[in-house]
Amino acid sequence: MILPASAPESIASCAASVRAGNLIGLPTETVYGLGADADNDAAVAKIFAAKGRPSDHPLIVHVSAQDGGMSGAAHFAAQVPPFAQQLMSAFWPGPLTLILPRRAGVGAAAAGGQDSIGLRCPAHPAAQAVLRVLHDALPGQARVWGVAAPSANRFGRVSPTTAAHVASELGPDLLILDGGPCDLGIESTIIDCTRGAPVLLRPGSISRLQVEQACGRKLLSKEELLEQEQRGLEARNAPRASGTLESHYAPNARLRLMDAKALQTAVDLLGEVMVQGGADAKPTIAVYARSVLKKVPLSIVLRRMPDDAAATAQQLFAVLRGFDDANVKLIWVETPPDALEWEGVRDRLQRASAE
Repeated sequence: MILPASAPESIASCAASVRAGNLIGLPTETVYGLGADADNDAAVAKIFAAKGRPSDHPLIVHVSAQDGGMSGAAHFAAQVPPFAQQLMSAFWPGPLTLILPRRAGVGAAAAGGQDSIGLRCPAHPAAQAVLRVLHDALPGQARVWGVAAPSANRFGRVSPTTAAHVASELGPDLLILDGGPCDLGIESTIIDCTRGAPVLLRPGSISRLQVEQACGRKLLSKEELLEQEQRGLEARNAPRASGTLESHYAPNARLRLMDAKALQTAVDLLGEVMVQGGADAKPTIAVYARSVLKKVPLSIVLRRMPDDAAATAQQLFAVLRGFDDANVKLIWVETPPDALEWEGVRDRLQRASAE
């Protein structure tokens, strides 16, 4: 069932469903999430079952913006380092997830059994309306401190950016709050704050430079941190985090990244094959490119990639889903520019194209 986020009764219905231990489809500014009470292990288990997700893969917990998210963080986190507090002040509510040491006895299932937990304070007004109702419990109600909400899709597949995507992915019985298309379109930036320095686990709409400027610290990559630890004490494994598998965000069709020259060559060769194959030759291929391609066969499903990174991020998953709806077997995508603002888009496409 899809409910309009503009109706107060929709917010109340979704909050009541979470309190009852059920799942909801929740809009955020990044992608739609599949939400449940993060402290209800049985409800969290339903998320893993619905997604087909291994239970040791941690989920991101979404907290209310009241007190700048600090009350939710205090419930789930054993400690919040000063640089993490600076990032919360700068970017919450917003598309930033912080990995923090988990307080014993809370959010164990949502954390995948780890001693750390990922927390985010979403900026979407509908998500915050639900979180606020859950946080401000009425007499006789238990307070829900956070909603565990990974992307509302089958594990490893393309993330949903509309309520209709969620319904098509997970079926009509799920209660879905329709907050419109997601503004950003790719998942949050994830920063590990458990290791004495900020470590980038997943790029997103908030860039490395923005993170460094906000906390006054150099943002390390996982590889840089490992090198530092190997030069010192015994290296420690980084916490597992959502959306960091090598292969992820994959459409049903096989996706291949190519530069503009290789893409034009592939299109030219395809045109020759079609001529040789006659009128019945209809390759099921889609192309998503910024460059203007010449002599594109009419049978190719062609979408123009925006020149702007933010606009590309906003439409990326919807475009990939559209290609799947067109039943193509191959998707050729022009490799995004090697520029800081494109890092999040590059990350999603590289994972989508991985074996």
